[in-house]
Amino acid sequence: MVWERKKKKKKNYANRFSAILSVALIVNLGLYWLPGSVFGLQIKKVDLLADIRVSSEKEEDDVSAFLTDDDDEYLSGISDDVATEINPADSVIQPPPPVPPGNTEPDSSGTEKNQNTAPKTSGDDDKSNVDYLSNTDIEDFSAGHTGLRRFFAALNNLNHLGRPVRIAFLGDSFIEGDILVADFRAQMQQYFGGRGVGFIPITSNVAQYRPTIKQSADGWKTYSIIKNKNRKYVLSGLSFEPSSDNAIIRFQTVDMYPGLEEVSSIKFIYSNNKNTGLSLKIDTDTSYYELPAAETVTQYEINGTFTKGTMRFRNAAGLNAIGVAFEDNRGVIVDNFSLRGNSGIIMAELDGESCRELQRIRPYDLLVLQYGLNVASDSIREYGWYRNHMVSVIEHLQDCFPDADILILGVSDRSHKSGGAYSTMPAVLSLLRAQRQTAQKTEVTFWSIFAAMGGRNSMIKYVESNWASKDYTHLSFRGGREIAKALFDAIITEKDLYDDEERLVER
Repeated sequence: MVWERKKKKKKNYANRFSAILSVALIVNLGLYWLPGSVFGLQIKKVDLLADIRVSSEKEEDDVSAFLTDDDDEYLSGISDDVATEINPADSVIQPPPPVPPGNTEPDSSGTEKNQNTAPKTSGDDDKSNVDYLSNTDIEDFSAGHTGLRRFFAALNNLNHLGRPVRIAFLGDSFIEGDILVADFRAQMQQYFGGRGVGFIPITSNVAQYRPTIKQSADGWKTYSIIKNKNRKYVLSGLSFEPSSDNAIIRFQTVDMYPGLEEVSSIKFIYSNNKNTGLSLKIDTDTSYYELPAAETVTQYEINGTFTKGTMRFRNAAGLNAIGVAFEDNRGVIVDNFSLRGNSGIIMAELDGESCRELQRIRPYDLLVLQYGLNVASDSIREYGWYRNHMVSVIEHLQDCFPDADILILGVSDRSHKSGGAYSTMPAVLSLLRAQRQTAQKTEVTFWSIFAAMGGRNSMIKYVESNWASKDYTHLSFRGGREIAKALFDAIITEKDLYDDEERLVER
């Protein structure tokens, strides 16, 4: 009897478990059937079968399905401050010593790579023409094949130019920390001469990962064109104001790459000043300077031999700083203007007058544009809207820097996980075509990082070789070296064509 009474008191939890399981299943099914957006907010569906679901062959393999153009479908509401968040531990890897120009290295398969084997494509943009997906040459869409004429003429006239040939490399987190740009700069300077890292911002959130200069700063407030739009910005998209009367910039050159060990010129670039004093301490010696008063973009140069120092600013109220350049006044200088989260569209908001002032004191011969990673999305398959925006950006840059040529870099390969495996994100193909159309419509030059990487699914090989981070989006320094070499080779090949044409004209 006692045993029977205890048996009756024992509770049965099976019904409760079944009820909880049913509720959970209903909730997850409800999350899967959510609409695409709620009150304008994009919603990501929950798919319980995502890891085992097999996408259709049409979506995964039919390239032509995404190589279409719809001018009427204009996507609005894109925010430039949606940054691609990266894990520094994944994306920033200790860079290897650079390889001198002309050397070849084996690819991941053990064979030597030749980056300039694909034939040039014609200027038409027929939707069935996908040759550019594998073309590693520069395409010149200008009338008379003159898209890089001014840049090449400056290189050929280096000894008589009276200044360095300057390249502005504009981009997003893909070139952050000097990835790709460091190796490209090293090859250009080894080939054409020049020393120094060029322009650096006053402060940087990736300064500790950048291998081309050591920098730190105290007492500065940062403004960005992405978040603070009511200011006048030039190429960097950043400006800085002292937050105290003891604003400091520390720097130290490095020997990680040839040509960076020391420089002969420090140029402090600012756009507004009343009565700021500057002291520069080198070892135990300190020199004092008064910055000229200014209301326009101004450059103050200090000459000497520099490897390490501290710059202090006093009476700096009203000072608006842009950055500092460490360089020589000869050869080639490559400035890295990376800005995380920048889609490129916001560059149309650069202040035209300030940019023209910058061009007068710091002439640029070539603007290289690397954008797109912050635009490519699985939820967007048409990029005519982006092309239209970037056409306006190019036209604005041409107005701001009328003496500079422009080279658009097509987006790199980027992978997404589908059907349990990684593959090229279809949006990359559509975006790449839109970028190429931008070059056609503005009659500038174009070069494809996607093709240089090896085309479709090349990002997978880069990740497996530790040439890219595990987000399947960003390059490591090792991968950046590969793209830098391919870009350098493409520029030299194009320059050889230009030089041949010039010799024929002279005859």
